[in-house]
Amino acid sequence: MTDIAQPATRPANPRFSSGPCAKPPTWNLDALADAALGRSHRAAIGKDKLKAAIEGTREVLGIPADYKIGIVPASDTGAVEMALWSLLGARGVEMLAWESFGSGWVTDVVKQLKIDAVAKTADYGQLPDLASVDFANDVVFTWNGTTSGVRVPNGDWIADDREGLTICDATSAAFAMDLPWDKLDVTTFSWQKVLGGEAAHGILILSPRAVERLESYTPAWPLPKIFRLTKGGKLIEGIFTGATINTPSMLAVEDYLFALDWARSVGGLEGLIHRADANTKAVADFVEMRDWVDFLAEDATTLSNTSVCLKFTDDRIKDGATFAKAVAKRLEAEGVALDVGAYRDAPAGLRIWCGGTVETSDVEALMPWLDWAFNAEIAAQ
Repeated sequence: MTDIAQPATRPANPRFSSGPCAKPPTWNLDALADAALGRSHRAAIGKDKLKAAIEGTREVLGIPADYKIGIVPASDTGAVEMALWSLLGARGVEMLAWESFGSGWVTDVVKQLKIDAVAKTADYGQLPDLASVDFANDVVFTWNGTTSGVRVPNGDWIADDREGLTICDATSAAFAMDLPWDKLDVTTFSWQKVLGGEAAHGILILSPRAVERLESYTPAWPLPKIFRLTKGGKLIEGIFTGATINTPSMLAVEDYLFALDWARSVGGLEGLIHRADANTKAVADFVEMRDWVDFLAEDATTLSNTSVCLKFTDDRIKDGATFAKAVAKRLEAEGVALDVGAYRDAPAGLRIWCGGTVETSDVEALMPWLDWAFNAEIAAQ
């Protein structure tokens, strides 16, 4: 190992975690100086900041004016659970899953809500048969598989004349991919992902069709207070204007407001997509020139531009899981890549976050270190 030369250049920021993700490159603690700390979130200052976060989300993502946007508890998980518990059961359900989080939603619907749903699944690296989806049913899916690095290529497979609702977990897609809002009835994400915000808060976005369902359908199961979106058969409008269900962190809200301003400064959604695509290209160029590594995604048209998942393909590797963990450990020990091991339920490999808050120069600087860590671990076997 000592004979293998280390690269001369190191990433300026070694944070490639897939959540919480790297802060915007211009971020520092001074960005939070104007936070409404020690103030009620129901005071005018708190309401104004929460409303600014909601409308800033609408502006940057291009969300239609008649869609409702709410800040909800428990990150993206809370937002998804709120949608599942509040909306499902009115008609048949199809669940699409090809990685850990999508599989988790299948478990919630089938085992917890006990809905006789149709589950269409695929192995890591693949997508289920999207052409076979019956949109007479409600359809639940992730836009981007955070733990597999596989995304749906577009929204063309979603029927315009669908009878059911589409419920989309877009937590590692929002702010990095162009989401077709006319195809999505319920969309969720957490700002800790692509914009590198602080954790614990989720975003829930409802189309008019989703609101109509909420106001015309009452689930058969009881809803805990934290999931309730209606009162007396009407949508609780306050949730979508800044009156949150429970107390939010105004420090986290301030952090998100900064991230939205930064997003605007790099060209909004188009600029963020360009940055993520450039980061992913730096990895793709590296992979193309090497025969010992490949993407977990089997089809290039489904390759994520945020959670980029890699697998080792060298025949000399005897224990894939042990090898991948050792490579990740070497990279972290050198301080060049933090938190790049594959997700615990995913196939062995590496996962490099390439969302827009990561600088392309840092991804480019990391790539030679992958060579170094791979060859050092091969030599150590």
